[in-house]
Amino acid sequence: MEKFTTLTAVAAPLDKANIDTDQLVPAPFLRRPRSESFEGVLFYRVRRNADGEMRDDFILNKAPFDKAGIFVANRNFGCGSSREAAAWALVAAGVRAVIAPSFGDIHYNNEMNNGMVPVILPVEACDELRVQLHADPGAEITVDLETQTVTGPDGRTYAFTIPAFNRYRLLNGLDEIDVTLESDAEIAAYEARRVKTADWLFP
Repeated sequence: MEKFTTLTAVAAPLDKANIDTDQLVPAPFLRRPRSESFEGVLFYRVRRNADGEMRDDFILNKAPFDKAGIFVANRNFGCGSSREAAAWALVAAGVRAVIAPSFGDIHYNNEMNNGMVPVILPVEACDELRVQLHADPGAEITVDLETQTVTGPDGRTYAFTIPAFNRYRLLNGLDEIDVTLESDAEIAAYEARRVKTADWLFP
């Protein structure tokens, strides 16, 4: 998993509330293994017309928002199903952080498990950031995980918190298996002791 310390990137405002995981990645793509690219899957149906052509009015189809590395969303981002592929599609699109007033619980954790930082800020802060991004397309936002702060286009700083264990993993680029392997020596020592103290378990 790629480390996340500080990210400064073009940010895109997503005004709609309750963007669910089916909008992020439609169900037919769930048959695709992670080993295949999820590039181009994000918002697959939302950003296209019925004939498959890209919609001119969808914000992520417009430059410079099409290159956004940060989304500023509305309430309940990533609600719906537990599909981890929604996080895969975000990462494949180059999005490493989503700022929102609230997240679907499972999606919140899926983002962190895939190297993303889901930032929870008050509704008023998210509304103001989206206003600034609409007014100045291409404006950048900084998400600093070390200091747990967001710096908006106008220079204002907002504080956020990430659970300590997940913050540690993200700062060090560790997935759950990597964290387990950090204790590999202790695990091996425990297993060696068990062979001696409970030899009846090991025929």
